[in-house]
Amino acid sequence: MSLNKNKGWGLRYTPGDAAADSKINDIAGASGMSCVLARLLYNRGYTDVDAADRFMNASLSSLHDPYMMADMRHAVLRISQAVECGEKITIYGDYDVDGVTSVTLLYTYLESLGAKVDYYIPVRAKEGYGLSLAAIDTLKSSGTQLMITVDTGITAVKETAYAKELGIDVVVTDHHECHGQLPDACAVVNPHRPDCPYPFKELAGVGVVFKLICAYEIMRCSELGVEECTERICSEYLDLVAMGTVADVMPLSDENRYIVKRGLVSIEETDRVGLAALIEAATRPTTVEKFPPKKRKINSGFISFSLAPRINAAGRISSAAKAVELLLEKDEKIAFMKADELCEINSERQRQENYIADKAYAMIEETCDLKRDKVIVLDNDKWQQGIIGIVSSRITEKYGLPSILISFEGSVDGEPGYNDVGKGSGRSIKGMNLVEALDYCKDLLIQFGGHELAAGLSVTRCNVDEFRKRINEYAQKQLNDEDLGVSLEADCEISPDEADLATVADLSRLEPFGVANPTPTFIIKDLVIDKMTPMGAGKHTKLMLSRGAYCFGAVYFGVGLSSLDYYVGERVDVLCQLSINEFRGKSSVQLILQDIRLTEQLEKQYEIDREDYKKLTCGEPFSSREDIIPTRAQIAEIYKFLRYENACGRTLFNYRALPHQLAESSLGCYDGLKLRIMVKILSEINVCNLDEQEQDFFYLEVCKNASKTNIEESSTYQRILTMYAKT
Repeated sequence: MSLNKNKGWGLRYTPGDAAADSKINDIAGASGMSCVLARLLYNRGYTDVDAADRFMNASLSSLHDPYMMADMRHAVLRISQAVECGEKITIYGDYDVDGVTSVTLLYTYLESLGAKVDYYIPVRAKEGYGLSLAAIDTLKSSGTQLMITVDTGITAVKETAYAKELGIDVVVTDHHECHGQLPDACAVVNPHRPDCPYPFKELAGVGVVFKLICAYEIMRCSELGVEECTERICSEYLDLVAMGTVADVMPLSDENRYIVKRGLVSIEETDRVGLAALIEAATRPTTVEKFPPKKRKINSGFISFSLAPRINAAGRISSAAKAVELLLEKDEKIAFMKADELCEINSERQRQENYIADKAYAMIEETCDLKRDKVIVLDNDKWQQGIIGIVSSRITEKYGLPSILISFEGSVDGEPGYNDVGKGSGRSIKGMNLVEALDYCKDLLIQFGGHELAAGLSVTRCNVDEFRKRINEYAQKQLNDEDLGVSLEADCEISPDEADLATVADLSRLEPFGVANPTPTFIIKDLVIDKMTPMGAGKHTKLMLSRGAYCFGAVYFGVGLSSLDYYVGERVDVLCQLSINEFRGKSSVQLILQDIRLTEQLEKQYEIDREDYKKLTCGEPFSSREDIIPTRAQIAEIYKFLRYENACGRTLFNYRALPHQLAESSLGCYDGLKLRIMVKILSEINVCNLDEQEQDFFYLEVCKNASKTNIEESSTYQRILTMYAKT
């Protein structure tokens, strides 16, 4: 069975819509860009020349007025009062990258103003997510007079009220979805507030903090003007804002595009000692290289797969404060030590993640009815709470279903108890808002919060089974068959001549890539597999693909050769991204495969071969496409080939692979059905033992002491003669 048989392919753009094609041509003509790039912009919602131009040329003017955000003026005035009066300010943050960069950003800015400022990030394993009464007691005892939450706090109604009772004022800044009552704070700054008129709702938590300090700077230095104040903040802090925005998987559209595009340049040129140390540690070669490595180009992928996991790891299995300390560090030697520590923590995180994932996959196969349940809910007493969110992402990606993992780690005192509290982390798919799904089950939960596609929760052990039932009840109402299963979407189909170096260079103008601006993905049809070789100790596969004069190297990451049910000589369609491969000073286009499948024509032909062969063996008539009666010489040729293969120790064969193997041995081209017939005839005249398996495989061993025989003795041969004579 093909590895990706159940993956659906979709196209964001299909030619033939006259109105769409006209707009795409207008965009391409006005800007001088290729039609491929114009199609991509159209796919992303930039459907006229002006919108496309604004996206491609994002500038400082892309940023909205921060004072459009509800309660922003109240927040700035209260913080300004605290700074001027020397009140102790504590920044209360979350333990992921968004939270860490939010804390670092606000701490650094307030410190530059001379504020008396500290920060507090809960330890995930001990305190859980968000504000807690115990933490507020700690802040009170430390002398905190103003608490500013970053990337958290929007659901902390009880905790905010408690802080107020203790005499601590609270300013909430957050970007998570609001459900229910807002906290009674001095200010609640969140673009998702129902009454907030701010035009762009998809800021990260650090993006909201960025708008807060822009607003503060505009008030503080009003004589300079809005643009100059905003520019000063951008030049100083967009590296942190970009990291948090990318790591929190926020849409890279509207002002987020400008933030990240400019922020990536700031990261590449950073003079932030701790960040530079982390980049160096993340790119340090594991082996001695002959030549010094090139300076690493910083893009959104580097943040997602290199920097963010190291920062996140601190909060997952240690303390997020370690990551904040690194980003605040000014001593280079100490910074390198702290960066190395984060790398070691991340390695441990990877080991634990793989362990939990293996256990979770086994539980799914053993206990879950995926035909019935549309949400996978698993629980365990010992899973690391900081890791289960990553594993949930892997499960959702693998099965194409929402998933929630619940851990009772730390809550079990001796034997599991009825009222043990488990912490859960979930990921969803398009079509089911996870926060709304949890709200449907809120009477079973202690607390919950998050985004449409990712959320956290707390639940007692006694409610887990009912919660599993209830959330699946909700999913049954919300999800249809089209929502379920793994699906891949390509921007458009391109021909081999469009997949050239000029196109790849054009595509780079769309960077940075991320949510709402994904890396362009294409379908290229009818390519011949010329070569397949394993790479990366068998974890990946390298292919050579061609159509006519066009030839491409391709890499299929994460898929080993043994997992691919494709053979040299077959014609395939590929869903891929385009990249440039540099080798010995020469550049060429390389395809990064996302999926591969047989061409529709070849798949249909194989199915006809199987059906005709089945009819033949059952004595039923079928419509032959050509003269399929084999000659004695052809059967002898196949027999010699199979005997040689046996002598080399090979007894397992595949009807789909055989035609190319025979061609490589200079034995000519053979029709697939004809090959099946000849192998069957060899078996029936007792010169070999045949064991046919499913999906085109068969075991065959040539009989060593077979006596001379005649193909006319084969019932299959006689049946063909009879059938063919009637046609």
